[in-house]
Amino acid sequence: MDSEGVASWRRSPGGLVTAITPLMRGRDGAWVGWAGAADEEVEPFVEDGLALVPVPLSGAEIELYYEGFSNATLWPLYHDVVAPPVYERAYWDAYVKVNRRFAEKAAEVASEGALVWIQDYQLQLVPKMLRELRPDLRIGFFLHIPFPPVELFWQLPWRTEILEGLLGADLVGFQVPGGAANFVRLARRLLDVKTQGSQVFLDDRTVSARAFPISVDVEELAEVIHRPEVQERARQIRADLGEPGTILLGVDRLDYTKGIGQRLEAFGELLSEGRIKPGEAVFVQIATPSRERVEQYQLLRDEIELQVGRLNGVYGQLGSPVVNYMHSSFTRDELAALYLASDVMVVTPLRDGMNLVAKEYVACREDLGGALVLSEFAGAAEEMKRAFLVNPYDIEGMKRKIMEAIQASPADRRARMRIMRRRIVEHDVAKWAEDFLAALRRT
Repeated sequence: MDSEGVASWRRSPGGLVTAITPLMRGRDGAWVGWAGAADEEVEPFVEDGLALVPVPLSGAEIELYYEGFSNATLWPLYHDVVAPPVYERAYWDAYVKVNRRFAEKAAEVASEGALVWIQDYQLQLVPKMLRELRPDLRIGFFLHIPFPPVELFWQLPWRTEILEGLLGADLVGFQVPGGAANFVRLARRLLDVKTQGSQVFLDDRTVSARAFPISVDVEELAEVIHRPEVQERARQIRADLGEPGTILLGVDRLDYTKGIGQRLEAFGELLSEGRIKPGEAVFVQIATPSRERVEQYQLLRDEIELQVGRLNGVYGQLGSPVVNYMHSSFTRDELAALYLASDVMVVTPLRDGMNLVAKEYVACREDLGGALVLSEFAGAAEEMKRAFLVNPYDIEGMKRKIMEAIQASPADRRARMRIMRRRIVEHDVAKWAEDFLAALRRT
């Protein structure tokens, strides 16, 4: 609602929306998705030249389908069982029901022979359901999170249904080649079908599984960081923090897969050993609220806030905490200013499909300044091998790499950043979308 109580719509700021919207608008496309509020029935409408087709979800479905099967079952399972998955039949029943609703809506609005691109783990049954309803369509699916090895996927009670759902697509995309290989291997073992390389051969057709690493909108970020107010804000951030020698920065959703606790533990030990001195280095940790109704996320928030409190209680000084922790959302401009102000970006997920924060940081550092400490278990590590790569489970190793990043010479930092930036600039989010759709047309 706007200030006068009239309903209005706001576009999601995410990179996915930014990448796909112009492609769809130029092809008379329609976007089928949840409107964003429980128990809300909204008729299809056109906004900024794009047809939007809302799919309703009830409060119970949000709890069982989204918070339940999607994020209490699939999310931990696909992230190497960092937390134990919950296998509830009521969750599964809701997942099937909601996936069918999306499939029926897509079948209703798609034109004859259209391309349909289905996004992410919440809709893995839609490809098969949609193919049964509309065999004329060319169907693509992209998984934004990791796809687990066979040994982990095998424990899912509904493993066959999920796999068959995905095989309803003509092209299944993953962030990294390992995910595509896991998928093909699973199809061979679970369904006893013939596979060769990246292809799965079914009775009447062939499914391709390939890696398409997603990226960021480099052009948009370049426009943001050149704004005078953003550059001034970056200078102000450093001043507000007391002009320390080193600002370390973490930007994450508050999620147990992100390794926030491990990086704070490493930072705390560096302080206790005197290798980092209070006042000379400051850690800024942004933890965006996420899934706050889920108990595990509530417990995680308590743990992180307790950890931050201990570090500041032991090493902080009046008005000068060693860790500046903010559990809130930030605008794109504020994040860009933080990227420009920081000296070391610390991205240490225990498991991540890609991690666009790492790519955003590199994209924003046109000055070739700054250093990136990056987990080996983020998909981004496959493309950014000149980052300071760490195993987040190895606290000693992480301490060593953080110190290497802090102490790296300006020439070393520039050389590393130049190579990483070249990759990001040449493979931005628009190229990701174009590459996937081109591959889908060729299937």
